[in-house]
Amino acid sequence: MSRKLLLASLALQVALAAAAFAAPKMKALIIDGQNNHDWKSTTPVLKKDLESSGLFQVDVTTTPPKGGPMEQFKPNFAAYRVVVLNYVGDNWSEPVRTAFLDYVRKGGGVVVYHAADNAFGDWPEFTEIIGLGGWVAWNEKSGPYLYWKDGKIVRDDSPGRAGNHGKQHAYQITVREPKHPIMAGLPPVWMHAKDELYDHMRGPAKNLTLLATAYSDPATRGSGRDEPLMFSITYGKGRIFHTMIGHDPSSMSCVGFIVTLQRGAEWAATGKVKQKVPADFPTATEVRTRP
Repeated sequence: MSRKLLLASLALQVALAAAAFAAPKMKALIIDGQNNHDWKSTTPVLKKDLESSGLFQVDVTTTPPKGGPMEQFKPNFAAYRVVVLNYVGDNWSEPVRTAFLDYVRKGGGVVVYHAADNAFGDWPEFTEIIGLGGWVAWNEKSGPYLYWKDGKIVRDDSPGRAGNHGKQHAYQITVREPKHPIMAGLPPVWMHAKDELYDHMRGPAKNLTLLATAYSDPATRGSGRDEPLMFSITYGKGRIFHTMIGHDPSSMSCVGFIVTLQRGAEWAATGKVKQKVPADFPTATEVRTRP
């Protein structure tokens, strides 16, 4: 290759790299303000993790406190590629509910984070969007229990309460759908940091792809079943990634949580995942964390 062609090639590579770096980031919105968990400590972690992927510009909308004037809460969902729910609390106004459903049906992405699946158990469309939930207004009318047994999903219509977790502990997460873009390339089994492990979650579970489970050990007051912890859902044209892990900043420091959050948000926003699996991802025997 001549020196002129070499320089031209190098210049093109630099230009392409600069263009990629300057590419506009996708807009993401975190909703918080009420929760039965410490949203004031977890929202900054969610924001940092999403922005550190290099894909997102993240805004935060905080609702009025419990019992406050919810009519002041008027997010512009349509301005965002993905909405991250870190909210459990008072009902949204009817115009906001309508706007949220319209956003998802038309292709808006949603990430349901941890205790956000305690919210709105009496809102049928919301329960379909997030698939499974527990506590608060979730009960046997919400839909069947869902868990993994003998290599397949079990939908159990037995009556009973929805939502439980035992003692916090570190546990293995098992990938159940390795070809899904969010899970592709991840180890088939990996250790997650000390965290809550939800069990007895139930709901409509329509259009649900189960991505990962963990064994809920009776020794930690668990269910004795392989419980769903991550899954994807489609609702209209919208894509939803639901992750039940990440109780607090300590458990959120697990590289497994960070990477699946980032990849899940990218998939919810675009339908694809271009992020590579990092070298520091946890192994089957070793929890790995980041500051």
